[in-house]
Order: sequence, then C-alpha cells, then structure tokens
Amino acid sequence: MRDEPETDPKQPLFDQFSVVAKAFAHGHRLALLEVLAQAERDVNSLARGTHLSIANTSQHLKVLRTAGLVSRRRSGKHVVYALADDTVVGLVRSLRVFAEQHSGPARKTVRDYWPQMDRSPEVSRQTLMGWIEAGAVVLFDTRPAEEFRAAHIPGARHLAKGAAKTLDAADIDRRHVVAYCRGAYCAALHETLERLRALGATAHRLEDGFAEWRAAGLPVRCQEI
Repeated sequence: MRDEPETDPKQPLFDQFSVVAKAFAHGHRLALLEVLAQAERDVNSLARGTHLSIANTSQHLKVLRTAGLVSRRRSGKHVVYALADDTVVGLVRSLRVFAEQHSGPARKTVRDYWPQMDRSPEVSRQTLMGWIEAGAVVLFDTRPAEEFRAAHIPGARHLAKGAAKTLDAADIDRRHVVAYCRGAYCAALHETLERLRALGATAHRLEDGFAEWRAAGLPVRCQEI
C-alpha cells in the first residue's frame, strides 16, 4: 500500500491568501477601495463615486467582504461600508507602487494621462506636518466635497472641481504651497498644481494621498464647508 503524500500545512493558508489576492483582481474593486479609504459610504454613494450601477457595486462589495477587506454596518435604513482597517490602504499602495515600478503598461498610462507629474515636486507627510505646525503652508484639498467634509488634513482649504482657475496670487501668501487628493492620479489635483505654478508658486503634491496620511496616524479634522 502506497503512503499518502504528505500535505504541506501551509497550503491551506496560501489558499486563503489567494482569496484575498483574487479580490484585488478587478479594477472596479480597487476603485471602490480607493473611495472607501476616504470615508465610509453606503451602496448608492459608492455607485455614484465610481460610476457603477448599484447592482454591480453590490456584487463587487460582496467579493471584498468575503475576502475580509471591507466591513459593513446598518445605519437607519442604509447599510454603510468601510475598509476593514488601515492595513488595506497599505496593501493597495504596495500594489500601486509595484505596478509603477515593474509594469510597462502602467507606466505608459501614467505618462499618457498625467504627463505633468514630474513638474510638481513631491513633499513627504513628515515635512508637510512640520509646515502645518509652523503655520508655513497653504494647503488645498482637491477631493469631492463630501470626502472633505468627512475628514481632511487640518488647515486644508477645499477646492471644488474646476475652481482652480479662480485662484490668484493672494491665495499663495508667500508660504509653501501643497495640494493633495485621493492620490497622485487625480485630474483636479494636477489642474490645481498647474494653476499654482502659473501664479509663480513652487507647488508641491503630497506623497500618496489622504488615505495614507490618515493611515500613518497623522491628524485629521472634520468640518462642514
């Protein structure tokens, strides 16, 4: 009688890892995670924020919940979704960084859609925190208004989509100038940076985005605009 092959006890664990990995394997699910990294949302809000149907949004959320990446709770008549915790932000960031460094198509997409990336120096979270504490920065948040209301970096001024053209030299005030969004790949962010440069400012973009700032344990503030 032949002996049964020995089973690697790690294999069931690797199989569970693969469930999590498969949950990332769709662009729409990554888009949902990006929105949820800003603030918790119900299905209708998530569908609007990602330009998906409610049915499609619900299907993707089910996959994300099965993988343990998002949680949900009931709030009145609504079911509200949130990231499981801040480690999800780190997972998505690692995926993005790897693709930027090792995927030719990803790099080409960045060059094609955000050719102005290299014109705006990146500022670290630690440096920005120092500027905030010293009162030496003009800070713009270019995310959608509901995300700004949910939470933003202290001292940030919300800049609605298309409002960058209203900025003038008085908005710069001879201090450091920084803008941020959900991340580096945001049309409103680069529109703002281009306008600030036209006004003569050395405009910086925050490394990563708001979600990584909050996940790093740095201060945030909630305030209606």
